[in-house]
Amino acid sequence: MEPIELIFPCGADPERLDSFISRSVAELTRSAALRLIETGHATVNGQQQKPSIKLKGGETVTVTIPPPAPAQPQPEEIPLEILYEDSDIVVVNKGAGMVVHPGAGNAEGTLVNALLAHCKDLSGIGGELRPGIVHRIDKDTSGTLVVAKSDRAHNGLADQFKVHSIKRIYLALVYGSPKEERGRIESVIGRHPVERKKMSGTARHGKNAITHWRVEARYPGITLVRLKLETGRTHQIRVHLSEAGHPLLADEVYGGGSRLSQLKDPVLKQMIRAMGRQALHAKTLGFLHPVTGEYLEFDTELPPDMAGIIDYLEEKNRG
Repeated sequence: MEPIELIFPCGADPERLDSFISRSVAELTRSAALRLIETGHATVNGQQQKPSIKLKGGETVTVTIPPPAPAQPQPEEIPLEILYEDSDIVVVNKGAGMVVHPGAGNAEGTLVNALLAHCKDLSGIGGELRPGIVHRIDKDTSGTLVVAKSDRAHNGLADQFKVHSIKRIYLALVYGSPKEERGRIESVIGRHPVERKKMSGTARHGKNAITHWRVEARYPGITLVRLKLETGRTHQIRVHLSEAGHPLLADEVYGGGSRLSQLKDPVLKQMIRAMGRQALHAKTLGFLHPVTGEYLEFDTELPPDMAGIIDYLEEKNRG
């Protein structure tokens, strides 16, 4: 991977090196940043430093992320909600908080670790191209996900994702009330030029992203939105809704945190705080079975945290 160059801004409060790197590079946790510093993969003005060194302004921090170790992820007995399974694919309802694939700082507790324990015939999970995992949803997004168990299934699903023929429907709770009932958002999404943990719809380099949306229900200060993905870029829904002025509830990265203070209802505010993750659920997934050609569609209910907020808002509306 090409080295990442970061400039610690002049005038900012002093900050530890490991903290600054983990805050600035989306792929890295604090512990992963610590390891990179200790192994010389992260330097300050070209020199290796201690993780605890305080940056004061103007320093150039260079981060080189080495390729992932080829070690096979280990099976872990983690409960899974299986929606469908045969010899070629498995469809799961992923809970919020679970990472899909092992990576920097997430070697354990992932969906892949759980699937390796659940089914022994996954197609080579752990290789450099991550065979088996054909799409992801964010750690803190809940919902439906399909995984290939054979090379033939992996290729067939990957082809469908490539031509955007997969049906993907999400439900989201957002701040504000869109002026229209439905719409289409299109932009080029790429890495944010300054905040590397974020993606941006105004990036100079990126990939085209298209999201179709419609209003499902309106409440005071909050709207339930149905979204259909035409493409599947990293953080696509979160970026599109945030940049449209309607960030997801509890999405600290894309502006949801700062909007919480505008709500007057203390009970609602506490429910959003307690959710602790962006209010986004991958509700529906439809595709052609990559081996049989049969159309399959899976639909999941909203998890209790999002459903509870909607129930509360509905009850207030009736009152």
